[in-house]
Amino acid sequence: MKNGINSGSLPPLICDVMTDSKHYIDNLFADTWKKLKLNSLIKGAGFTKRTGIEISEAVFILLLWKWLNMSSIAMFSKKALGTFSRARKDVMYDLLKREEINWRTLNSHTAKAVYQQNNLGGSRVKAFVLDDSIKTRCGKKMEGVSSHFDHVTGRHVMGQQVLTLGLATEEAFLPLDSQIYISQVKARELIKPHKDGRSVAGKRYSEATTQTKPEMAANMMKRALRSGIEADYVLADAWFGTKPMIRTALELDVCAILRMKKSKMKYRAVVSGRKKQLLNAQELYSYAVRQEWKKVRGMPWKAVTLDVELDLAEKDEKKPRWKRVRLLFVRGLQEPGGEEVGKKDWALFLTTDIQLSMSKMLETYALRWGIEVYFKEAKQHLGFLKEQTATFASHTASIHLCAIRYLMLVHNKLEGQDYRIGDIRSQMQDQLDSLSFAGRLWQIFRAIISGTLNELRKSLGCSVSTVMLAIDKRVHEFFIQSLQLDTFTMQLEYE
Repeated sequence: MKNGINSGSLPPLICDVMTDSKHYIDNLFADTWKKLKLNSLIKGAGFTKRTGIEISEAVFILLLWKWLNMSSIAMFSKKALGTFSRARKDVMYDLLKREEINWRTLNSHTAKAVYQQNNLGGSRVKAFVLDDSIKTRCGKKMEGVSSHFDHVTGRHVMGQQVLTLGLATEEAFLPLDSQIYISQVKARELIKPHKDGRSVAGKRYSEATTQTKPEMAANMMKRALRSGIEADYVLADAWFGTKPMIRTALELDVCAILRMKKSKMKYRAVVSGRKKQLLNAQELYSYAVRQEWKKVRGMPWKAVTLDVELDLAEKDEKKPRWKRVRLLFVRGLQEPGGEEVGKKDWALFLTTDIQLSMSKMLETYALRWGIEVYFKEAKQHLGFLKEQTATFASHTASIHLCAIRYLMLVHNKLEGQDYRIGDIRSQMQDQLDSLSFAGRLWQIFRAIISGTLNELRKSLGCSVSTVMLAIDKRVHEFFIQSLQLDTFTMQLEYE
């Protein structure tokens, strides 16, 4: 059965894989299932089922319903479930609610299978990426819901905030782990206590209500490293630009490249030949950066690096613990059709490796964009918290099922010959060192250009210059988005 997919509404990864005329979507799913040996991964994660259909078949249909572009499990059960299994929809709902099922382990094992089968351990750049996303949800009987500040809308909303750790390389982005974070503001209680507080769901709920996001992030990275997934960097935006995150990176021996807020955090630096002073980011900008802008090689903006010291001692430590770090100030760009760059339109990055150049720092940080793409596709097309259930256990299952669906798509794309450019890159290593930012992220630019040309198909007789102008505009917009150099984001970072 060839399933109708509206390719115009699909983002690049899903559109490339699901609209390939050589594949039927259900067959593609089954083939990927076999290649990743998901039956074995499910058993390895400790999944069991005493009666009825096999546990692997139950997981299969639970993953499949969103691949078939069904709006809900109920709709899938009504229209297509009988084609793939003799199970009823209750099987899927019961599996979602089971408190002893460890979906995190299955997510981790699937990610490792994709990582190993596609040799991502040999990637030139490997980075852990951290970010969170809010799913607005309401309902008095919806577990795991609390109040969160949505920095996109600038207001507090009721919903579920999901912290995600991924691995970004130049070839792909892999979601490795996720955890719901429940704030202490307007938090909804459990409908009924967990049958066993020591169950997987019970422990996950305890994490969600007692751990801070930096603590969650540290535990996620430790689990990923223990599983054998390696990373040289950890990337995160300004909401994670904190001392606990820097301490975690140093503890795990990975280089942190973090976006920092223009807050009251003090750095010790020598400014204008004077003795060391404690200055915050805005003071450093005023005294040491404002008149020193330099063009970044191969990139369309200016920047200044400044090596400073940061006290990483925890609150209960009596002695300071100074660590040398490198700050990178980047001048904000004028957005297409926007106003002139204002005095607040500069961004601040921090790295724990004081040998990193400006361009290397920005090129690596741009890989963080992969997690933004993941969240977009997850919410729009992969069933992110859309199972229409109310229990915390089912919500936890949902975020990992969504990640596994994405990993299956990534595996398909990496296996396609049209997308395997790693061999070409390895033959051109000398040239790679001098390639521009755009060249190193060609896979992403390919999607941007593809989207542009799809739009231009509607126009008749357009000239080459028209095509190039449209592409240039798209690439420029991507630069601003990927490095969060838009005016709105930079102004949000002022406290």
